[in-house]
Amino acid sequence: MPQGYDIIGDIHGHAAELEQLLLHLGYRETGSGFRHPGRKVVFLGDFIDRGEHLRQHRRLLEIVMAMVNNGHALAVMGNHELNALAYHTLHKGEPLRPRTPKNTRQHQAFLNEFDHLPELKGDVLDFFRQLPLWLELEGCRVVHACWDQQHVDLLRDRAPDARLDHELLVAASTRGTPEFVAVETLLKGYEVSLSEGITFADKDGNARKAVRVQWWNKDATCLGDIALPLGVDIGAAASLSVPENVPEYPPDAVPCFIGHYWLHGEPGPLTHNVACLDYSVVKGRKGGGKLVAYRFDGEQKLEKARFTHTD
Repeated sequence: MPQGYDIIGDIHGHAAELEQLLLHLGYRETGSGFRHPGRKVVFLGDFIDRGEHLRQHRRLLEIVMAMVNNGHALAVMGNHELNALAYHTLHKGEPLRPRTPKNTRQHQAFLNEFDHLPELKGDVLDFFRQLPLWLELEGCRVVHACWDQQHVDLLRDRAPDARLDHELLVAASTRGTPEFVAVETLLKGYEVSLSEGITFADKDGNARKAVRVQWWNKDATCLGDIALPLGVDIGAAASLSVPENVPEYPPDAVPCFIGHYWLHGEPGPLTHNVACLDYSVVKGRKGGGKLVAYRFDGEQKLEKARFTHTD
């Protein structure tokens, strides 16, 4: 029997929702953390940030770190863990991620709970450093935002264990390097630059000049068909052809699980072999948000019935 995995989407500091979901999935708290007698969790990253006044990060990371460190779970890095490492890592006397008001505001929930506890903050950042950028498990793949084989191969040459050492973190934080493009794609998604003068506001109200795309959508005929978030207005750029260099995920490839994209509605597969498990938990139940898991048992065609969440 293959190992059964319960793959869980972006949590963003919502410890109470994670505990409820773990209990729903049959995990029980033990002296070494939540565990299941026959299954493992796979976390898709983005454990932190969102909600400047949220104060559940310490409890959440206690749960996640105990599960991973004691073999009850696996996890990949999300873009918010990458951002945190860059924010708190100095290079030539300056943080790799500039501590601008925007960047600090996005990271405020984490700072609220850890900035006055440097030793504990150091432990958490050390945990983030050992998170791989992707996982290839028996019968499936896991990455936070986009499986792009070209970029996976480039990074594998630099980091055979798929982890960022200091040198690679510096390269991945430096615009214009191949490592920056590769890590940005895997952890933040594939982006297409918009025509001159066209911008749109993202979910945080920031003006964007590039749009992320549904790299899994093979039926699109124009850029508007694949623009993210769903329903975004990209003006005249919507009628442009789909760029030829958008990553393709082969239809005969093993299932790939992603987070990152703030989906809404009733969870289900994006394609027969791609599933997103980020259903906007930060919006809360009144806003339609939910923490979602997929119960994977080796099937090569993903099934809607295997998605689950608490009520």
